[in-house]
Formats: sequence, C-alpha cells, structure tokens
Amino acid sequence: MARATELTGVMAELAALDDPRIRAVNEKHGDDHGVNLGTLRALAKRLRTQQDLARELWATGDTAARLLALLVCRPKAFDRDELDAMLREARTPKVQDWLVGYVVKKSPYAEELRVTWLADPDPVVASAGWALTTERVAKKPEGVDLAGLLDVVEAEMKDAPDRLQWAMNHCLAQIGIEHPGHRARAIAIGERLEVLKDYPTSPDCTSPFAPVWIDEMVRRQQDG
Repeated sequence: MARATELTGVMAELAALDDPRIRAVNEKHGDDHGVNLGTLRALAKRLRTQQDLARELWATGDTAARLLALLVCRPKAFDRDELDAMLREARTPKVQDWLVGYVVKKSPYAEELRVTWLADPDPVVASAGWALTTERVAKKPEGVDLAGLLDVVEAEMKDAPDRLQWAMNHCLAQIGIEHPGHRARAIAIGERLEVLKDYPTSPDCTSPFAPVWIDEMVRRQQDG
C-alpha cells in the first residue's frame, strides 16, 4: 500500500506542476507534457534513486512521469530486452533522448543495443542507434568504421525522416570534429547534401549545418 500511495502522491504532484504554457511550447516539438524540466530535476533529487518507483512511473505511460522515472532509476538495473521495449514504446522525443542519454549509455548493454538499433527499420529506433554511435565516435572510436558510417550518411541522410536525419547529421559532424583524417570528407558530404543548411539558429548558437558546426567546434578546440 505504501508504494501505491507514493506513486499516487508523485503523480498528483506532477499534475499540479503541469503548466499549460509550457505544454503548448513542448507540444510543438512532439512532447506532451507541461512540467518545467528544472522543477522535474528538483523533484527527482528529492526522491533520490528508487528503481521500483521508476518502473511504476514508466508504466503509467505519462510523459512527465516517464521523464521522472529516467531521473530516479538505476540504469544498470534494466536488462537488454527491457531497454529495447522501453525505447520502442517511448513515444515522445524528450523521453527517447533521455532514455538513450541518461540510461542506455550507462548500461552494460549499450554497445549491443547500438548495433541492433542502428540496423532497425524503424527510423526512431535507428536514430537511437545513431545517437549511441555518435557517443562512440567521440569517446571510444576504436573499432568503429568511420569511413563506413560516412558512406551510409552520404547515401541515406538526405531522404531520412526528421529524427533519423538529425541523428545522422550529428554523427557526421562529430566525425568531422573529432577525426581530422575524415574531416574534409565529412565537410564535403555536408556541403553536397545541404541538410539543415537553412535551419533557423539564434545568434548565440552554432548552426547544426555540419560544415559550419565542424568548422566552429574545430576553431574552439584550436583556440582553447
């Protein structure tokens, strides 16, 4: 009963934190929740790590509850099939991003899932595979076929669905930023495909257009 009472209390708190203005902004990006993320993190900090509660929050299917679940869970407590199922039922971009970034990356199954998801026909699942691949490119590139990744990007990124295209573009930029031997080709692919070339970018942000992104990050590395 105590566990049910705690879940009920947390869900009531999330409902009280829902702001229609935040929800309206989030819904433009495909995220159906209205809780300020800073407030959500503060709630997670108060609750601390609770794996059982995390599973219960996830099972509600509510987006804010699932985001909270990903903050209070124990990433290494999920098995491979559980993580695979969670990604496939995640539904919204923010939940998918946090699941990959906060949980799967810390899992002992991250590499196995990276390879599996990269080849998945579902573009949302494949985008998670590309996100994990981008992490490998940046932090542990040994054994990753960078030239082969560029081949795939060159052949498929232009016509890929939005989320998959974004993930592939991030990987393209990361290869160019981190690996000088592949930089010229990465920039050339970006210039030829022109993916995200006209993406609206505020003056204080770096454009996601790969050639600009690569040049800017390399310049910062050199200046640093």
